[in-house]
Amino acid sequence: MKYLIIGGVAAGTKAAAKLKRENRADEVKILTKGDYISYAGCGLPYYVGGLIKSRDELIVNTPQKYSNLTGAEVVTNCEVISLNAAKKTVTAVIDGKTFEEPYDRLIIATGAQPFIPDMPGKDLKGVFSMRTPNDADALLKYIKENSCKTAVVAGAGFIGLEVAENLKAQGLFVTVVDAAEQIMPNAFDFEMADYAQRKLKEAGIKILTGTKILSVSGKERAEGIVTDNGNIVADVTVLAIGIRPATNFLKDSKIEMSKGAIITNDKGETNLKDVYAVGDCALVKNAQSGQSMWSAMGSTANIAARAVVKAFKNSSYSYKGALGTGVVKLLPELNAGRTGLTEADARLKGYNPISVVCITDDKAHYYPGSSFFATKIIADRDTHRLLGIQVIGAGAVDKMVDIAVTGISAAMKIEDFDTLDYAYAPPFSMAIHPFVQACYILENKINKELDTISPLEYLQGAAKGYKVIDVLPQPGIPGAKWVNLSEVNGLIEGLNKNDKLLLVCARGKRGYFLQNRLKFYGYTNTKVLEGGITFNKVKVEFEGTLPLEEIKRVK
Repeated sequence: MKYLIIGGVAAGTKAAAKLKRENRADEVKILTKGDYISYAGCGLPYYVGGLIKSRDELIVNTPQKYSNLTGAEVVTNCEVISLNAAKKTVTAVIDGKTFEEPYDRLIIATGAQPFIPDMPGKDLKGVFSMRTPNDADALLKYIKENSCKTAVVAGAGFIGLEVAENLKAQGLFVTVVDAAEQIMPNAFDFEMADYAQRKLKEAGIKILTGTKILSVSGKERAEGIVTDNGNIVADVTVLAIGIRPATNFLKDSKIEMSKGAIITNDKGETNLKDVYAVGDCALVKNAQSGQSMWSAMGSTANIAARAVVKAFKNSSYSYKGALGTGVVKLLPELNAGRTGLTEADARLKGYNPISVVCITDDKAHYYPGSSFFATKIIADRDTHRLLGIQVIGAGAVDKMVDIAVTGISAAMKIEDFDTLDYAYAPPFSMAIHPFVQACYILENKINKELDTISPLEYLQGAAKGYKVIDVLPQPGIPGAKWVNLSEVNGLIEGLNKNDKLLLVCARGKRGYFLQNRLKFYGYTNTKVLEGGITFNKVKVEFEGTLPLEEIKRVK
């Protein structure tokens, strides 16, 4: 059996290695366009930032080393330009010479390529994308040779923000623009993205959302960009607008595609006999909805490639699908992770979602290096099934996300996590795991034991007409009425039982405690602000000038 694989990065090399382990006698041949294989594309931004010192650290295997290790043949600098499924051949070019390569089974693993809009200035010196080690080398060389001080990054997805962080680490002032109204669009709900954006701004990275790049300015070299909101001057420009499946060579092959991504089933099969596709060039199944999705992640590519090969031998085996799981390092002390459905997407897909945003310690508060997670956990209001999670924090947000991956995959309800025996020691976690704490809080909201205004509702003006009650240990919210929680043992002077009261503390916990007491004493219209002042920018409507005593009080 001859297996021909087009593409030699993540999915292609994973498939080839597994094929040779399954049957050493099979002929396995990789044709790859570049002069290197199996490089760590996800590590490129950190090479740009200097965290990874050498380009060689990004090269997982050289072609020769890989061939010796696996037994698969690798042909580099070989571009496949067409597929003839009827003849079971591909046409390829190497060193300017065209040839045909036959196969018994073909695996297409060509990955994706940067999306570069057809706009003026895109080919100027000083304009870069970020997809290969050569891209990273060229960017670093240009910054050094031209003593660049400022950079603009077009695209506020994961890659764009990772590039921005690492350009900042090189000492550049960085501006990020995106046509969407938020950073990390489609991955995070608006209020979570807004929180992350505020943190990036505080760190000195300028973010301009709702801003579309129109062209790159400059004559001989890039001098900035032109947007629909004005011009931005910069010494170097990085285009991280997005990626597209690298499938142009298949346009005449009769293979079925959707927006350039190859349509496959759960065994990687295409509509063409003995032709399979895997990785960033192909669609996979969404494990929640069962519908097709594009999951351009190195993790998906590796897992799905292995599954496709296993299914050759075991016809009952299949790839179970992706959840859109992702994690990103935004700043040295700020990480973000997510999986499953956003609340907005869950609503569009017909669920009746309910969510809560909560702040929990990521490990014992007294342990050095402890911080907190800002977590949004989403469930179906009717069934209580976990639908998704988004986590932002300085620590191991991936642990929170990975628990959710397991829970969603097992169709678990929020209550199913209540008594699970997660690992605990002060350096690692809390006695009650932060994920379980988030579940408890959402359960309280579902059961109406906790009545809240969410951060998104707050941004949309839901707190208008509410009197803000400061529940911090000491007065700290200008214009708000401070209530000493420890002394509340009955009605509070100046507050009527039917008053609309917004209870605000640092994280939400003290607000919940006060709400519990106030309900007992007959107060009927209290709301806790989810995430407190840690997550929200709280402003109290105050008629006239703030009195001097009020200014002194909060100081």
